[in-house]
Amino acid sequence: MTKENYKEALQDPIFSSITQAAKEISVDCYVIGGFVRDYLLKRGTAKDIDVVAIGSGIELAKKVAQKLPNKPEVTVFKNFGTAMIKHNGIELEFVGARKESYHRDSRKPIVEDGTLDDDQRRRDFTINALALSLNQENFGNLLDPFSGISDLEKKILRTPLEPGITYSDDPLRMMRAIRFASQLNFTIHPISLKAIAENNGRIKIISNERIVDELHKIIASKQPSIGFSLLNKTGLLHYILPELTALQGIEEIEGQKHKDNFWHTLEVVDNIAKTTDNLWLRWAALLHDIGKAPTKKFDKKIGWTFHSHEFVGAKMVYKLFKRLRMPLNDKMKFVQKMVLMSSRPIVLSNDSATDSAVRRLVFDAGDYVDDLMTLCEADITTKNTAKQKKYKNNFKIVREKIIEVEERDHIRNFQPPVSGEEIMKTFNLKPSKEIGIIKDAIKEAILEGDIPNDYNAAYSFMIKKGKELGLHINH
Repeated sequence: MTKENYKEALQDPIFSSITQAAKEISVDCYVIGGFVRDYLLKRGTAKDIDVVAIGSGIELAKKVAQKLPNKPEVTVFKNFGTAMIKHNGIELEFVGARKESYHRDSRKPIVEDGTLDDDQRRRDFTINALALSLNQENFGNLLDPFSGISDLEKKILRTPLEPGITYSDDPLRMMRAIRFASQLNFTIHPISLKAIAENNGRIKIISNERIVDELHKIIASKQPSIGFSLLNKTGLLHYILPELTALQGIEEIEGQKHKDNFWHTLEVVDNIAKTTDNLWLRWAALLHDIGKAPTKKFDKKIGWTFHSHEFVGAKMVYKLFKRLRMPLNDKMKFVQKMVLMSSRPIVLSNDSATDSAVRRLVFDAGDYVDDLMTLCEADITTKNTAKQKKYKNNFKIVREKIIEVEERDHIRNFQPPVSGEEIMKTFNLKPSKEIGIIKDAIKEAILEGDIPNDYNAAYSFMIKKGKELGLHINH
């Protein structure tokens, strides 16, 4: 029987160093997993390489490091029986082949030494169980015990073992299946998809950090809706982001319906994915309507309303980030700001935007005004071509207006031309509410266009306002 050979995948000199090292310590070894999969999918050269040794992975790593010109440091993870080397921008992980068994309440396996076959069986998917030999006598030969090549060609995700066991043992694999489906545009095998739905509650034993890591990869994929619709279909989304599943469904009262805000949200995320790789802006698109579920009301005169959904949604962002242990720093604040302001440009595009309204938008959005406009443009999901054209054109006008107002009035990151110290000095004041009143009045006058954004105009306005408040100039 002739074996398929992929020597051309192993041209990097690092592989011949591994072959030499393995020969010297008499262990067989193989490159396995993502490197092989991505090579066969022509996804470019992977920078993470997993090497399985039939024996000690740590010993092999140390031997390889001795052979490399720069003698890189070997990082050993004794608990996991693995070792890592960083060389020429590549991260190599060495592990001894192993068998795994699991306790019901943990995804941490009980590990025993095993054969290559044992190691391939414990892999999450057949396409990740593909291995290439690094041994001298059959260098480059493909070992494919579970028809991974056939699954790659058919674009199918299957588990090497019975899927119920694979997902129950390590429930993170359910997220990984959906993430690969989203990233690679693969289909999850129907039996496998059913097993995910049956085991969805097991996701509760996975740490939020691990879940978020997979969510980031789904959101960063070319068409995130693939992943999110699968998370929804399998029931996983209910455990992870109940704020999103709460948006699902259409209610009808007295013949009046509202749109399904869940599926609308997925369209918005797909739209924004075409225009930006900014992960946090994509998160903002995913969460921009979460305030609609708790604010939904039916009014007999005007139909369905979602009053203050942006304000409520922005508060929900904080709770969601906290629950999932996501960063509560400037990234969270950025997503909050985008959610809070997500309807502002839409209001402007519906009316003929006044300079004053545009100035206020730029003032409130600051450096993020372009991101906000990108989000609002992605929010156009109407199937009516004429309407779509009209909305896009309106947003184009708003963008032009922003540039025009910006160039003239310099409102972005606006600092009032007259400082609080100067107000105190001019009117011989101690810290008091009058200072705030004058500062706010100057800001409002500039934003309204009553005075230009410059020092002389602001100073004159300050004197006038001070007099109105009964203050005396300090001579």
